[in-house]
Amino acid sequence: MEVTCLLLLALIPFHCRGQGVYAPAQAQIVHAGQACVVKEDNISERVYTIREGDTLVLQCLVTGHPRPQVRWTKTAGSASDKFQETSVFNETLRIERIARTQGGRYYCKAENGVGVPAIKSIRVDVQYLDEPVLTVHQTVSDVRGNFYQEKTVFLRCTVNSNPPARFIWKRGSDTLSHSQDNGVDIYEPLYTQGETKVLKLKNLRPQDYASYTCQVSVRNVCGIPDKAITFRLTNTTAPPALKLSVNETLVVNPGENVTVQCLLTGGDPLPQLQWSHGPGPLPLGALAQSGTLSIPSVQARDSGYYNCTATNNVGNPAKKTVNLLVRSMKNATFQITPDVIKESENIQLGQDLKLSCHVDAVPQEKVTYQWFKNGKPARMSKRLLVTRNDPELPAVTSSLELIDLHFSDYGTYLCVASFPGAPVPDLSVEVNISSETVPPTISVPKGRAVVTVREGSPAELQCEVRGKPRPPVLWSRVDKEAALLPSGLPLEETPDGKLRLEHVSRDMSGTYRCQTARYNGFNVRPREAQVQLNVQFPPEVEPSSQDVRQALGRPVLLRCSLLRGSPQRIASAVWRFKGQLLPPPPAVPVAAEAPDHSELRLDAVTRDSSGSYECSISNDVGSATCLFQVSAKAYSPEFYFDTPNPTRSHKLSKNYSYVLQWTQREPDAVDPLLNYRLSVRQLNQHNAMVKAIPVRRVEKGQLLEYILTDLRVPHSYEVRLTPYTTFGAGDMASRIIHYTEPINSPNLSADNTCHFEDEKICGYTQDLTDNFDWTRQNALTQNPKRSPNTGPPTDISGTPEGYYMFIETSRPRELGDRARLVSPLYNASAKFYCVSFFYHMYGKHIGESEHQVVCPSVAGAGRREGVHRRLGIGPCEAWASQLS
Repeated sequence: MEVTCLLLLALIPFHCRGQGVYAPAQAQIVHAGQACVVKEDNISERVYTIREGDTLVLQCLVTGHPRPQVRWTKTAGSASDKFQETSVFNETLRIERIARTQGGRYYCKAENGVGVPAIKSIRVDVQYLDEPVLTVHQTVSDVRGNFYQEKTVFLRCTVNSNPPARFIWKRGSDTLSHSQDNGVDIYEPLYTQGETKVLKLKNLRPQDYASYTCQVSVRNVCGIPDKAITFRLTNTTAPPALKLSVNETLVVNPGENVTVQCLLTGGDPLPQLQWSHGPGPLPLGALAQSGTLSIPSVQARDSGYYNCTATNNVGNPAKKTVNLLVRSMKNATFQITPDVIKESENIQLGQDLKLSCHVDAVPQEKVTYQWFKNGKPARMSKRLLVTRNDPELPAVTSSLELIDLHFSDYGTYLCVASFPGAPVPDLSVEVNISSETVPPTISVPKGRAVVTVREGSPAELQCEVRGKPRPPVLWSRVDKEAALLPSGLPLEETPDGKLRLEHVSRDMSGTYRCQTARYNGFNVRPREAQVQLNVQFPPEVEPSSQDVRQALGRPVLLRCSLLRGSPQRIASAVWRFKGQLLPPPPAVPVAAEAPDHSELRLDAVTRDSSGSYECSISNDVGSATCLFQVSAKAYSPEFYFDTPNPTRSHKLSKNYSYVLQWTQREPDAVDPLLNYRLSVRQLNQHNAMVKAIPVRRVEKGQLLEYILTDLRVPHSYEVRLTPYTTFGAGDMASRIIHYTEPINSPNLSADNTCHFEDEKICGYTQDLTDNFDWTRQNALTQNPKRSPNTGPPTDISGTPEGYYMFIETSRPRELGDRARLVSPLYNASAKFYCVSFFYHMYGKHIGESEHQVVCPSVAGAGRREGVHRRLGIGPCEAWASQLS
């Protein structure tokens, strides 16, 4: 509950100033993070340079009325996870531990519905320096007819950096260059990835066998230190070489333990060995150690290519590959192919017939097939041929051809696939040939051509296959290009012809195709049919929520519209007021088209008719609700944030006043405003001062003003403003006001500067997070107990009355202690600020000090909220005498 505070707040009667203060948004981007530098390039583009891993903070300072909303976007890279999909709606954009990929152009878009949006941009340049990589390459060439050989060594140093790195080559501790040594050449090769410099040692000499260092530098930009890598070149330096303990193709049985050794046969320095697997990582349980790869109890899924790579940064890496094949068989299928020459699709006596058998095996070429008829091995003859690798069929397929089919050829044929001598179970498939063996037909059961289900329910699409044998059914989608089935596959096999879908959604609606497979049956043109799936879902309506304002006694029309749904019709529309059922609206004539909305008319808005109205629209599948909040209460005020110099300071007291300005949002939408209720509360306090402010007729865009006095420096306050009409209280608006050092305040001297003669030290405050505080004193008030020979005798004026800020770092101060003064928040919308000071350091053991000056906090472009900057002096005896 708000109560009257003991400390009274003076309220100066308001007045109106002009009209039409609504203004389009304007924006300006400033930085508040760990920037190395913000500069202007040759085309006047703002570039924000930051070190990788630091924190990026960009602020979009805006003006305009009403207060603009800010949205951040970017191009050229990704600002953060899903940044481009989810824009940042905040005046401050903050990215912790920025990465190089997050550099690019950042856009601040400010809009308030007045005029066109304001768009400003800044380019963020992320600086980094990776560890350099050094590789060595050697060439040997014959000179003068093989009388002797010339050996040349290339040392290649590559690094990724921003900005481009500078390279320095050293032999031992001596820097190398073209001019000082004719035996070396330093150049930058073409078409290389990253930044590269090559040191070429021509016609290798004895002194060239030494340690070489590649040092890379970005010239300490952003404080990034130099990095270096060293390589020792000897007369035994050589690229890696290796061999394998097994053949390049290794065939094993499932369950066996596999061991492969990768043996080094050369290389100096000693190469590093690494095993990899493609595709995917090494199998679970596999162990790679010292060049030996062990896979216990190998399984079919472990088949693949295993690579052993040796590297020592000399020459190219050495690589050996083992193709591991674990014997396995699966997916035994058969095909019945009628006489192709006669283009028949049926089995007929006197025509040719081919039976085919195939399994998916590893290794595929090692599979053997055997045919049986009625339990006995099939015997080759002029009319019975067994072939392998039919070009019209998948590789390694066995076919049994029956020439001029006789009645005696009818029977049961069995195809058995096996790996001779291997502990892999055989796979077999059986085919029955008789007068009853006929090609398939496919159809949709009666009443199942259109399947209608509700969203979220399961669905079953069915096609029936007739024929002998019955092949599997393949399902796909028809009405969407390259559309996938709910399983994520373009084609799905079902042995019983039923496609089962779980938790169907509206995007699964459409036409599905079922067709017979050309395997495990006749190898003929597929038969197909179609099934339509309709997914019903509840309606979607608009508006989902709407705030309706109207003056007392005026009519209101509420409309709830159907956007989409399945079925796309309104089965019923029910209106409620405050939860109570209302009489149905007038019915639509039968001849008229089915309505896509429902309306409710209120003849007059009254206190009794104000409240929450709900319209529930149903389409027999579900329902959706439009919510209307009808009232005659006034909209909220719109605080004006672009007031020039809103803070007014009083030299003889520690109080300040604040010019509070606002406009009224849509004042003509409701009854005329009678007054405002103002509540002012100091932050971190519970008590508030409440006051009613009477007003006359308020027009749209009219700027209202009130001056708050007796605010305590440097405290901030929460201000709440509520409009009142004959209906009662309207919507409340609140904001926080901060103390800002005013321009042309009584604290400034004649030359418009602020000195430490001001008891409030120009609005600066002691930082509560430091180790000790500054002291304001002059020659007349200085502490007589301070350490001798510390501090100045006077300030810069030379008079004993001149004040300065002083710190002493003698005991009990310790190394690393800090004392800081924090500036007030300055409003720089109409004036440029500069801070300057004189400092004095004195003492026998000053050592090193850190004294940093950061420009005072600036609320630019009308901004009142901001981040306090610090002006600080490090661990030394020091004084500061003037701010200007």
